[in-house]
Amino acid sequence: MAADYSAWIDRETIRHDVVTERTVVTFNETLRPHLFTPVADQPGTLGLHWCVAPAIHPPENLGPDGAERKGLFLPPIPLPRRMWAGGELEIFAPIAAGDMISRHSRVGEVSERRGASGPLCIVPVHHDIHAAGVLAVRERHDILFRGEAVASAPKAILETRAPAQVLWRVEASSLLLFRFSALTFNGHRIHYDLPYARDVEGYGGLLVHGPLQALLALNQAAILLGQAPRRFIYRCLAPLLAPQVFTVESTATELGVETALFDAAGVRTLAATATA
Repeated sequence: MAADYSAWIDRETIRHDVVTERTVVTFNETLRPHLFTPVADQPGTLGLHWCVAPAIHPPENLGPDGAERKGLFLPPIPLPRRMWAGGELEIFAPIAAGDMISRHSRVGEVSERRGASGPLCIVPVHHDIHAAGVLAVRERHDILFRGEAVASAPKAILETRAPAQVLWRVEASSLLLFRFSALTFNGHRIHYDLPYARDVEGYGGLLVHGPLQALLALNQAAILLGQAPRRFIYRCLAPLLAPQVFTVESTATELGVETALFDAAGVRTLAATATA
């Protein structure tokens, strides 16, 4: 019988922050040259919202994986492994140095299902991020909880793909992962603790952050659109491990831009669509 998480639905929290010059500079220097450069009054620093007003807890409020302990804001899902599964963004206004930030977060409807590797639980978290008193980003962030690592987990399928209009080759180095963890104040050990990622969670290396992949896809899509997307939807499809060189590939369509990330073996790890 499915667990009852109804008491956790619509649980809310509000966090505040100030965007400093250092935040913007460290963001730009960590991600460049893979950033959209805005013109006029268009929103820039796309993805900066993932670096402001993070959850900050003392060590006793962290789980064994280094992330926020379940049962504080998120429901007490018994499954031990958590992943960034995907999400959706609506972008309304820029976030800039000096802005006062307010992040209003709310737990959505929890869903349980059974996947190829066992039980899964998806917890959507909805965020309204205001910058300088204006709604800048509205986000749905889907968190996936899974059971213990399974040695015989199915392999992702290689795909054939047409040449992209824009293609980046990005080095997934341990340094990039460390700097992005620092930018987002993300303590999840799968991104920097190789023995933990390998021996406890069962991965073949460190994991590239879901929001880092999404951020790259978002900025590349904006370059092809010629402006910041109004709507951006993405799904994480397979683990992207470090170290390796992966690609970010975008193609314009009648509706907007289709973007995907592929690891060095050709496995699609993220798929996204962006519309103006």
